[in-house]
Amino acid sequence: MTVGWTKHGDGKNLAPGEVVRPDERLSWPRTVGFGAQHVIAMFGATFVFPLVMGLDPNVAVMMSGVATILFLLIVKGKVPSYLGTSASFVGGVFAIRAAAGGDTAGADAVVTGAILVAGLVLALAGLAIHFLGVDLIHRVFPPVVTGAVVMLIGFGLAFVVADVYWPQDHWVALVTMVLTFVVIVLFKGFIGRIGVLVGLVSGFVLSWVLDRVAGPVTSVLPSTNLRDAAGNACPAEGTYCVATAFPHDRVSFDAVAQADWFGLPSFHAPDFKTSAVLLVLPAVIALIAENVGHVKAVGEMTGTDVDPYVGRAVLADGVGTAVTSAVGGSPTTTYAENIGVMAATRVYSTAAYYVAGIIAILFGLCPKFGALVAATPGGVLGGVTVILYGMIGLIGAKIWIENRVNFADPVNMVPIGAGMILAIGPVKHAIGGEFTLEGIALGTIVVLGGYHLLRAIAGRRPEPVVSEPARGEAAPSEAG
Repeated sequence: MTVGWTKHGDGKNLAPGEVVRPDERLSWPRTVGFGAQHVIAMFGATFVFPLVMGLDPNVAVMMSGVATILFLLIVKGKVPSYLGTSASFVGGVFAIRAAAGGDTAGADAVVTGAILVAGLVLALAGLAIHFLGVDLIHRVFPPVVTGAVVMLIGFGLAFVVADVYWPQDHWVALVTMVLTFVVIVLFKGFIGRIGVLVGLVSGFVLSWVLDRVAGPVTSVLPSTNLRDAAGNACPAEGTYCVATAFPHDRVSFDAVAQADWFGLPSFHAPDFKTSAVLLVLPAVIALIAENVGHVKAVGEMTGTDVDPYVGRAVLADGVGTAVTSAVGGSPTTTYAENIGVMAATRVYSTAAYYVAGIIAILFGLCPKFGALVAATPGGVLGGVTVILYGMIGLIGAKIWIENRVNFADPVNMVPIGAGMILAIGPVKHAIGGEFTLEGIALGTIVVLGGYHLLRAIAGRRPEPVVSEPARGEAAPSEAG
């Protein structure tokens, strides 16, 4: 059923070995508690990645609730899952902003327009899977390709840490990174699962303390203090007008003070440019792999056959991404961290996810909260993203290991290696006019096209899938 649940037992307790199935629920007070726990589990990555992409975290959190409810309706309540912000689009978004003028309202619109189209493509892929079967995905995107795309999405973001965040305050970045290391490894339970959030909050507090104890830091802030070659102020960032270092506080609460306690977040309409769309389309491959893996994982935990709902899940994620980006929100994906919460609690009730969606929507109605999140210093983001991006990349390696990909075979090794270098560079390849393929987008095309081309030349059949694709985009304790 889509909505409506049977009370499990007395609604209070679970006997050893029992689980609360998707169409069941505990008492409503307990269900609300589990829903709140799902909000906390998804919260770190869901607001960190919009912040990294330069999008409004308030809109992202609010629309993640809307997307989750849409997801549950589309899958008819058979697949309990939360749709939080996807990390897979970060590289494409940075490339778009570099071409569209940086952190501006116009660039925001181009970013969300590109993401919206990617969401529609993902939805169409979901329809294809639903009618043609999940084996279609394994043939077009075998594990060697899927693992490579996920890996280059993570490692292809190394330049963002090196060039944008870390230089803003390298000591705070280093301390934040180490604190996050310790929390993730030292705490095995819930605290460990939100280790990235704990590290981010700790770095925020440290930055605020340093402003008062050590004074301002001198560093470059993107699109700020623009100067030309002669040192004169200039209006627009470009080849002869660049951001230069200046003394500034690490944390500024000016926007927080001006924001209202209650109100709608800052929605904006999308703008569509073909060149921008091509930069984010590689993320669709990663989202398909994530969704398939997550749905399979839920099926194993609940002991049910969810294969008929894999296509619906991919379709629902695509619809969620399109709907959220239509109003200025972030791309969505099913969240491994919430699947982890279900595994730990043995409560798979979709009622808890409806509650989580409603709570997230209410969070989005507090602009002051969004302004506080947006005040996160760049150095703190540097310490957090160096972990997040690295762990996203290693999930790609996990796909290879689980599927026993043979890199002694040049058909596997050659296009994958070339695509990785193009992404990590990031290498730019001018196509004509003002259109350029670069980084993750270029690497993905080389990986996918090169692999299938070489297999055709070698007369190979598609390799069998040994295990399911990676079961998670990075969770807060993994990579968001």
